[in-house]
Amino acid sequence: MNSPVNNLLKQLIHFSKCTSQPVYIQIAQQIINAIQRGYLSIGSVLPGSRVLSQTLKIHRNTVVAVYDELASQGWVEIIPNKGTFVLVPEQTTATIKATSHQIDQVYQYPKTTGFPFQPSFNLASTLQTTKAKYSINEGNPDLRLHPVHEFSRWYSAAMKRKSLISKWNRTTPLLDSKFETQLGNYLNATRGFHIKPSNLISTRSTEMSLYIVSQLLIKPDDIVLVGHLSNYAANMIFQQAGANIKTIPVDANGLDVDYIRTHFVKGSIRCVYVCAHRHYPTTATLSAERRLKLLELAKTYKFAIIEDDYDYDFQYKGSAMLPMASADGHGVVVYLGKLGQSLFPSFQTGFVIAPESLISEAKNYLQLLDKQGDMIQEQILAELIHEGEIYRLMKKNIIVYKQRRDSLCRYLKTYFEDIMTWEKPSGGLAIWLQFKHKISLVKLAEEAENYDLFIPKTILYQDRDTCAIRFGFGQLNEEEIESVIKSLKTAYDIVAQGSVTT
Repeated sequence: MNSPVNNLLKQLIHFSKCTSQPVYIQIAQQIINAIQRGYLSIGSVLPGSRVLSQTLKIHRNTVVAVYDELASQGWVEIIPNKGTFVLVPEQTTATIKATSHQIDQVYQYPKTTGFPFQPSFNLASTLQTTKAKYSINEGNPDLRLHPVHEFSRWYSAAMKRKSLISKWNRTTPLLDSKFETQLGNYLNATRGFHIKPSNLISTRSTEMSLYIVSQLLIKPDDIVLVGHLSNYAANMIFQQAGANIKTIPVDANGLDVDYIRTHFVKGSIRCVYVCAHRHYPTTATLSAERRLKLLELAKTYKFAIIEDDYDYDFQYKGSAMLPMASADGHGVVVYLGKLGQSLFPSFQTGFVIAPESLISEAKNYLQLLDKQGDMIQEQILAELIHEGEIYRLMKKNIIVYKQRRDSLCRYLKTYFEDIMTWEKPSGGLAIWLQFKHKISLVKLAEEAENYDLFIPKTILYQDRDTCAIRFGFGQLNEEEIESVIKSLKTAYDIVAQGSVTT
C-alpha cells in the first residue's frame, strides 16, 4: 500500500514538461509549498526515489534532483540508508520588539522619515503613465527589431568564456580590456577619432556619462550654456550639479556661436553643451563654420565643450558629419555617445571620450558608482564589434527606420500639410513638427489620449515663440504611424475648433 505521504504528494504535485522551468524545480517548489502549509510536518519521511518516480511517472534521476534541491535549500535532510526527512529552515533573525508603539504599529513601515533631508526638485521624475494603445516618444529605437534568437546565442557563448571568472576575481588592475580596445578601434574607424583605450570609459548610459562629467567640471554657480530649446534630462543633471544655466539661440545652422562671443567674456563660461550632429530637440545640424568657431572660442575663452552625439549611428542620407571631438587639437571637447542602439536596452552602453587626464578622474567616479560593471555585456559587445555584427545590425535597422521616416512624412503631408511645417531629417529617429498657428499642446495631448494616443509632456515645446513637438517615430511601424497620425489629426481638429469658438 502507498504511504499517507506518498498519497498526499500524488494529489498535490502537478507539473508540465511543456514549460521552460525544469520538472524537478516544479516538483521541489510544490513540496516546499506543502511543507509551508503544514501538509508535511517536521520529521515526515518522504518516499524513496524509486517509489516516488513510479508514483509521479518520472525518471528516478529526476526524483534524486528534486531531493537534492530540497536538501540544498534546507527543507529536507537526506540520511544514507535511512531516508529523506522533512525539516523547516531555522529562523535566524531575531525580532526586535518596540516599546514605544502599540503592537499593530510595530509592523507598519513608516511613510516618512524621522529626520530632515533635502528633496531634489531638479531630479523630479518626468515619467507619465497611460493606458493608450499608441505613444510617441522623443526618438527611441524599436525593441522589436532586437535579434532575440541571436542574442541568446551570444549571451550563452559569453557566459562560457573561461576568462570571465578570472576577470571577476581580479585583485590587480588589468591592462586595457578587450572591450575598450575594440570600442576604441570601432570609434576610430567610424567617427574619425585617433584615440587609445586610455581616452575613453564605458558607462551604463549617456545620462550616467553626463552625470560623471558634470561632477568633474561643474561647481555651484558655474555658467553652463545650452541651446534655447535643449535636452531636459541634461538640464536636470546640470542643475543638480549647481550650474547656472544660460540659453543660446538656435537656428537652422544649430547653436549661434557668435551670440556667445558678443554676450560673454573670457573666463565667465564653464562649459557649453551642444548636440552638434543633430540638435536636441530641433534636429538642426551645427554647421562646419560654427563648429570651427566654437572650437576656437573654447580654446580662447578656456571653457569645455560637452558634445552629446546621442544618435550618430542613424544616418540615412550621405555620410554623417564627423564629431567636433575628432578635430579637437587642444583638449577642449568631452564627447558623449552611445553604442548598441540596435540591441536591447540592457546591452546598449554609453561612453565618454576625452583627454587622458579627465578620463583618469572619471574612472574614479565610475568605480564608486558602478564598481561591478557588466563584464558579460562588455564581452558580448567586444565580440560583436570584432565580428562586424554591430555594423551589420545597424545597417539593417537603418533601412527600416528610413522607410518609417518616409512613411511618416507622407502621412504628415496628407493630414497636416496646411497645419505644420517640418524638414525631413537626414538621420535620427525623430522629426521636429512646428504648428503654423498656435494651439494648446497640453490640450492636444489630453484630447489625443481619448483616441488611444499618448503624447508625453517632455516632447511638447511651447512658449511665446514656439509651438512644436519632437515626434519620435523609431518605435512605430508603418501601420502604427498611420493610426497615430490619424488620431493626432482628430485630436487637433477638436482642439483647434475649440480655440476658434473660444
